[in-house]
Amino acid sequence: MKLQENLILTLVAPLMILLSIFGLISRNDKKKIFYFPMGLMGISIILEKEVSRKLKRQKIYKKIKQYQKK
Repeated sequence: MKLQENLILTLVAPLMILLSIFGLISRNDKKKIFYFPMGLMGISIILEKEVSRKLKRQKIYKKIKQYQKK
């Protein structure tokens, strides 16, 4: 279940960014502003995953260092 959720988030975030870029380029009227939130959400999903992955790695590294000292 967790693997499937991660796979969906992995595919959705870049797709959101691509759609927002395509929408911003292809639109000529005032409705371009509607594509910004979708792009920002895609970027925030990617950044959130990267930050959480980095924090988990630091936590594991600290535990390894703690066991090496004993």
